[in-house]
Amino acid sequence: MAYDLTEPLVIGIGSRALFDLEYENRIFEEKGVGAYEDYQIRHEKQVLQKGSAYGLIEAFLGLNRLREDGRLVEVIVMSRNSPNTSLRIFHSIEHYKLDICRAALTGGAPIAPYLQPFRTDLFLSAYRPDVQQAIDNGIAAGVILTEGNYEREHSVSQIRIAFDGDAVLFSSDSERIYQQEGLEAFAAHEREKADEPMKEGPFANFLKTLAHIQECYPDGDSAPIRTALVTARSAPAHERAIKTLRRWGVRVDEAFFLGGVEKRDVLSAFGAHIFFDDQYTHAGPASQVVPAAVVPYKAGEDPKQLKAES
Repeated sequence: MAYDLTEPLVIGIGSRALFDLEYENRIFEEKGVGAYEDYQIRHEKQVLQKGSAYGLIEAFLGLNRLREDGRLVEVIVMSRNSPNTSLRIFHSIEHYKLDICRAALTGGAPIAPYLQPFRTDLFLSAYRPDVQQAIDNGIAAGVILTEGNYEREHSVSQIRIAFDGDAVLFSSDSERIYQQEGLEAFAAHEREKADEPMKEGPFANFLKTLAHIQECYPDGDSAPIRTALVTARSAPAHERAIKTLRRWGVRVDEAFFLGGVEKRDVLSAFGAHIFFDDQYTHAGPASQVVPAAVVPYKAGEDPKQLKAES
């Protein structure tokens, strides 16, 4: 009987998000695929250092220990590596005792066509074109930032995930008003629409899936997953965000309406395993203290681009 991937939460992870492959990637970019392949084969037994998303993946896999009748999470390595260059990745997985046994190795071809067959709920990669294609196909995805100098050792007893609001959990409609008409028009629009739920953004379904898992465990610090909304919104725009989540029937454990205050320090205090934001101006500084990923807009929906074209 075939293994059913519709039941567990499925996370697709790029090799450069899971492990530190920045040096190897420079070889690929500067010297080509042949030099990269030679290097990886010669260093096949050398264990890779942990990458930006390692702590998150380790924590998610830990959820499987909480359930005796099946698995809550499956993690699948999804990489443009060829089978010939992938052995170092699997040796590193074995070294760290990560419970990962599945992979999609496309040998340079796009990853996107394989996300649906693997029933992928979340895709993380350092390669933006693959993430963009995932977003365009309706899958929650983020470009993991690999330049951070934060300490990569995280507690795996509780997964802490932080989300921006507009263009991440919610649609980019309100963000478009802000970009095209300014802050006052945005605030007036959100006040007027306070009782009207926002449309779902690219991470709405992922948050709902996390909320479904959370329902199986008590509230509070002992729950295995803790979520936070970290947004530049402030009063009066906060009301619509809260009511939208209420209408969806999901909870976030913490919410920070910062009104322009830097997100970095709040995220550090929260101890996020990862933070998802649509803007590098927020995700970049955050990546210095916590793992962070940029969520691209769907093709043709970037508010800044639309503003420039109008």
